[in-house]
Amino acid sequence: MTAIERFQDLPLEEVLGDRFGRYSKYIIQDRALPDARDGLKPVQRRILYAMHVEGNTADKGFRKSAKTVGNVIGNYHPHGDTSVYEAMVRLSQDWKVRNILVEMHGNNGSVDGDPPAAMRYTEARLSELSSELLRDIDKRTVEFISNFDDTSSEPTVLPARFPNLLVNGSTGISAGYATDIPPHHLGEVIDAVIMRIEKPSCMVEDIMTVIKGPDFPTGGIIQGIDGIKKAYESGKGRIVVRGKTDIEPVRGGKQQIVITEIPYEVNKANLVKKIDEFRLDRKLEGIAEVRDETDRTGLRIVIELKRDIDADGVLNYLFKNSELQVTYNFNMVAIQDQRPKLMGILDLLDSYIQHQKEVVTNRSRYELEKALERQHVVEGLIKALSILDKVIATIRASKDKRNAKDNLIESFQFSEKQAEAIVSLQLYRLTNTDITALQKEAEELQQLVNQLNAVLESEKKLLSIIKKELKSVKKKYADERRTLIEEEIEEIKINLEVMIPNEDVMVTVTKDGYVKRTSIRSFSASNGQDLAMKELDRLLLQEELNMTDTLLLFTNRGNFIYLPVHELSDIRWKDLGQHISGIVPIEQDEEIIKALSVKDFKKENYLLFITKNGIVKKSSLQLYQVQRYSRPLAAINLKDEDTVIDVHMTDGTSQIFLATRQGYGVYFDESEVKPIGVRARGVIGIHLHEGDYVAGSDIFFEEEHPSILIVTNRGAMKKMKLAEFEKSKRAKRGAVMLKELKKQPHRVAGMKVISHHQPVYLQTEHGVIEKVLPSELRYFDRYSNGSFVINEKEHGEITNMWIDPADRITS
Repeated sequence: MTAIERFQDLPLEEVLGDRFGRYSKYIIQDRALPDARDGLKPVQRRILYAMHVEGNTADKGFRKSAKTVGNVIGNYHPHGDTSVYEAMVRLSQDWKVRNILVEMHGNNGSVDGDPPAAMRYTEARLSELSSELLRDIDKRTVEFISNFDDTSSEPTVLPARFPNLLVNGSTGISAGYATDIPPHHLGEVIDAVIMRIEKPSCMVEDIMTVIKGPDFPTGGIIQGIDGIKKAYESGKGRIVVRGKTDIEPVRGGKQQIVITEIPYEVNKANLVKKIDEFRLDRKLEGIAEVRDETDRTGLRIVIELKRDIDADGVLNYLFKNSELQVTYNFNMVAIQDQRPKLMGILDLLDSYIQHQKEVVTNRSRYELEKALERQHVVEGLIKALSILDKVIATIRASKDKRNAKDNLIESFQFSEKQAEAIVSLQLYRLTNTDITALQKEAEELQQLVNQLNAVLESEKKLLSIIKKELKSVKKKYADERRTLIEEEIEEIKINLEVMIPNEDVMVTVTKDGYVKRTSIRSFSASNGQDLAMKELDRLLLQEELNMTDTLLLFTNRGNFIYLPVHELSDIRWKDLGQHISGIVPIEQDEEIIKALSVKDFKKENYLLFITKNGIVKKSSLQLYQVQRYSRPLAAINLKDEDTVIDVHMTDGTSQIFLATRQGYGVYFDESEVKPIGVRARGVIGIHLHEGDYVAGSDIFFEEEHPSILIVTNRGAMKKMKLAEFEKSKRAKRGAVMLKELKKQPHRVAGMKVISHHQPVYLQTEHGVIEKVLPSELRYFDRYSNGSFVINEKEHGEITNMWIDPADRITS
């Protein structure tokens, strides 16, 4: 063959597709997924078979694990020794498999995730139960194929005298397929097989009267019968698994939580570490100490609580935030007819029953063949003993063994096998008693032949044998159920008092979206000065709050962000806060316009939204308390590219003042706006002229006798008495607040209703910020443009007006 013929020019994608397709087929069929009949992956089957062949069984002593691994690699499984040893160790771990198939002496790992000792140190043998998987394998019950180098043969499946797939479960990840089949109780699964044999039309509901649900080796509590039922019907389902816990009183009026069982596949050491981290990070108040008191008598984790702490509240927090409660997702995929298949429990039971029919049928044929062979030999021996003298004479007259056999066949019509048995007969067998024994054996053989023929001819008898053998396995190996099953998934309600320290903190939110909480100590050390902020940024909120309070941040796009104070990062007063985009994802053009703090959502308070297009919406504060808040949530339904300009918290008795860009002002009673739902739009607050929009809004109480303060784009500020305006209904055009000029008219840049004369800040388009004291301004009527406080030509038009929440100056 020339060099050119040896090489093929093929497209890379074709070669990759072909090779990966072959690889995928291999790992699906021959590596990662269990067989539906014996519940074993190829490596597990090879380990058990190799140990069986070597006689490394439960009735003999232990042997070095390295010897078994060597046998498996050398004869059946040409892969790495580590992977074979890991598979072997897993079969011996009583916290991973419900009924161990390999017994191991030495360190075989732990529930803490510790690795097992090296294979040269540990010893192993088959468990007594695994002998039931291999029983009758030498009776041609299952198909054998050549091993990888054609030096010996191996079984494609084990006879499996019990339904191992359901009993021990399986987990694996393949190409395009994964499997998660939980362990079950041996006795229950066998009862289900028997029920399915006796009543092939039975449904999942019937099966669930005997199989209550999974039975994990680590015990625990399963919640959610609906999830089990769904999984048994379709192969996929979800249940909640939680550890078993008790609350015990201890001296000094304290309590402790004792965990005696943990969920399946949970690493105990990691669980203990996580619970202790809650204590160290102060995410969970009330834990004094966490101890792992596990010893040879059993698992025991003790969580000692401080005095007067709600133990149930702490426990609920642990269920929600640690692996003391986990979700288990069924994904019952197994190999059936060399194909991966998602199987419900009826499919799995049927597949096992079909396999047992084949196993018992093959065994019966084998035993029948052997019985007929022996029957034939016994008949020859009886015939030989009846003409013993002639047979002896014929043998004595022969030259050798072969000649003797030929002479017997020719003279007395014995078959080759009968002749072989006769010439091999020992002299003591020629006694009278041996003839009787042979006749008795002939009768027994005839009975056996009749029984085996009956089994092969009648499916009913075949099934009765399967049931009988299953019952004997159940009687010998079934133990008590370990996992408790509860019908409903319990809703976990967390008491914030146990989770959050009762501590006051200083919280700040800036216009550019920087949020932080600062300890009162850090705030006091700085005397409330030198707050870290970017240039031209400003405060939206600075307030002393409790860790149990909540922040609501509202954006111009009509969304709100729900931020529990205790979840904010603890940052020093002189350091920049965390940007909101690092907490929840917000759009690039979305900006925060208002920050409000909430101590109690149950209070009869309302949120009042004002939009640029003159829409006013009122909703109950309670509607804005949410459980899930990983993203911005809708606060108001906006239309026609409208934006939110302000949000106020009210008690339902305030007055609303709206000011428009073109200088119209209106105020009306809040009762004019009826409360509506979160996703609603709202009602018209003010009728706008064409091209006009709302430039400012505020709420107030008439009894405070407040003043109306407006600033114009040209740098003029004007203070008016509320008496200048007449209260009206909503949806009116409002009263004029500015004198209309033909050239360079004044337009409203901002408006505030003030009763206490805190300083007001103005910002121009050139970034100049000016502080103005309203108390120093005189009152104007509605028909003037006020007095100039900023030089428009020098600093640019005014764009913003605000009151700084950090100021505590009052009139």
